[in-house]
Amino acid sequence: MGTQEVRALDGITLDIHQGEYAAIVGPSGSGKSTLMHLLGCLDTPTSGTITIDGVDASQATATRLSRIRNEKIGFVFQTFNLLPKLNVQENVELPLVYAGVGSAERRRKAQAALDAVGLSDRMKHRPNELSGGQNQRVAIARALVNDPKLLLADEPTGALDSNTGEQIMRLFRELSAKGNTVLIVTHDPDIANETNRRIHIRDGRIHADETGPSAKAGA
Repeated sequence: MGTQEVRALDGITLDIHQGEYAAIVGPSGSGKSTLMHLLGCLDTPTSGTITIDGVDASQATATRLSRIRNEKIGFVFQTFNLLPKLNVQENVELPLVYAGVGSAERRRKAQAALDAVGLSDRMKHRPNELSGGQNQRVAIARALVNDPKLLLADEPTGALDSNTGEQIMRLFRELSAKGNTVLIVTHDPDIANETNRRIHIRDGRIHADETGPSAKAGA
């Protein structure tokens, strides 16, 4: 910024292991969104290395980054990001379309992903025919359909009421118990406390890294 250097992240060193259920938590401006963009290969670092499933993403070309995102990372966003003109099945199939998967295999994988989130009976509905919680479940199914190594959720309950948010967090716990790596980015400590590991970000640095069940989770 002119002559002033602003470090969104400053000397972050972090390992997320396969099968972990973790949260990156911090206030606005702490750097957690930048960290999410880097982990999700939506951005590249000015220095340092990012390795995802053995692949160095920090030096990858735009084409290679796109492939890594499609093959290894599933995204869940606060605003769902579903296409309103497509039905549930078609929305879930989108990552497979981009990957060049045939129609029969797309249908099979979409069915399995929707089964996993309990929405196989809504395959032909459009997003405007579903509740907010159901739309988020569709978004989670879409994120799972490519069997990603990392499920990255950005404020996944921010647009939902508390009861529906609890249902979505319960689904994340179930996915984690099945061996999925789930990383939630949030400013809400209550959401972070649902996970088994909480990585606190402040001023671009890791302020604390807690493992084990939280007080809330153990209650």
